Amino acid sequence: MFKHILVPVDGSPASRQAVEKARAIASAFRSTVTLIYVIDPYAFTGMGADFSYGQSEYLGAATLEANEAISAAREVFEAQGMFVKGSVVEGHSIYQAILEAAETLGADLVVMGSHGRRGLEKLVLGSVTAQVLSHAHLSVLVVRGQDD
Repeated sequence: MFKHILVPVDGSPASRQAVEKARAIASAFRSTVTLIYVIDPYAFTGMGADFSYGQSEYLGAATLEANEAISAAREVFEAQGMFVKGSVVEGHSIYQAILEAAETLGADLVVMGSHGRRGLEKLVLGSVTAQVLSHAHLSVLVVRGQDD
């Protein structure tokens, strides 16, 4: 039923739960799986030349964190004998980067976690999952995080 599953990861408990759900689905349907972690390379845009050193440090730390999250997710699949691809994707808008990756890869399902933020926290921080849901032209499975 699902040939290619895209799993955006961020290392959070909600993301780990989404990885487990994606593993089960991929196993059942023998799907190809791609893991991505989106980094905003422009986090320091508009802060001036004085922050270029800070931006370099940020990108290094963000890339390290991304690779660790992808490695941890990959281990879940490999423990079941499944091979998965993983990559770090750059994009100023995380939800758009996820949707662009899905389209480029030909994914037919996105499995992602939701932190379950509510009220003011959701308003201030936004919701990548909500944006993916409202703009996606493919199936999206949202795994609600517990104990976030």
